[in-house]
Amino acid sequence: MNISNKTVLITGGGSGIGYATAKLLSEKGNRVIISGRNADKLEKAAQELGVEYIACDVTDADAVKSLVAKFETAFNDLSVLINNAGVGFVYKLGEGANAVEKSKQEFETNYFAPVRLTESLLPLLKKQSEAAIVNITSNVAIHPLVILPTYSDAKTALHSHSVALRLTLSSDTNIKVFEVMPSLINTDATKTMGGEQHGLPPEVAAEDIYNGIADDQYEIFVGEAGQQYADYFSDPKAATAKFNQAFL
Repeated sequence: MNISNKTVLITGGGSGIGYATAKLLSEKGNRVIISGRNADKLEKAAQELGVEYIACDVTDADAVKSLVAKFETAFNDLSVLINNAGVGFVYKLGEGANAVEKSKQEFETNYFAPVRLTESLLPLLKKQSEAAIVNITSNVAIHPLVILPTYSDAKTALHSHSVALRLTLSSDTNIKVFEVMPSLINTDATKTMGGEQHGLPPEVAAEDIYNGIADDQYEIFVGEAGQQYADYFSDPKAATAKFNQAFL
C-alpha cells in the first residue's frame, strides 16, 4: 500500500509508539491527526510534531461520535486509522487482585474502543481508493504474560477481531487490515516492567509499522515478537513457559 499523501488518524498519539509513528508518517508526506484524552499533552505533542490534533476519550461513545463528525466535515479523505491508544495494569491474578475492575478498564480502551471507532469510521474509509486499519496489539496477544493477565486478554481479543475484520473487508472493500504486535517498547507505560532498560525505542516500532504497511505485511512483528510467534506455534507450552519464566 502506498503510505504517502494520506490522511491518517492515530489514537494515543501524544506519546510512545503513537507519537513516533505520527512523526514518521508526517515526515513521509502524510497529513496526520493525533487524538488522546489529555488535551494539554496532545496539544504539546502536536506542536512538536507539526501535526493536527483532536482531544477525544475513545472509551466515551459520545466523544467518538463528535470525533467522527469532525472527520466527516474536516478530514473526509481519511485513509488510514491507527488504533494505538491503550492501557494496562501490571499485577498478578489471585485473591484481592481486583481483576474484574482492572479488566473492565483494559477492555474498554484496548478492545471496545478500537472496535467502536473502526465501525464508526468505516463509511469514510470505504470512500477512499485505498485505505487501511492498523490495530496495535502486542506480543501478549500470542500468549499471556502473568504480570499483564487481563491486558493480555484484551489484546488477544483485538487480535482475533483483526483477523475477522481483515477477512470480512477483503471480500468487498479496498480497506486493508494490519495488526502490529510489538515486543517490549520503551514508553512511559512500560517503566514498571523494565522498559527503560530492556525496551526498544518507539521509533523502531514506527519504522516497522511504516514498512509493514508499505509492503502489505498484514501481521507486523516488532522486536522479538516474530520469534515468539514462531516459538508458540512450534511448542505452545514451552514457549509460554519461557515467555513467563522471569515472573514466576
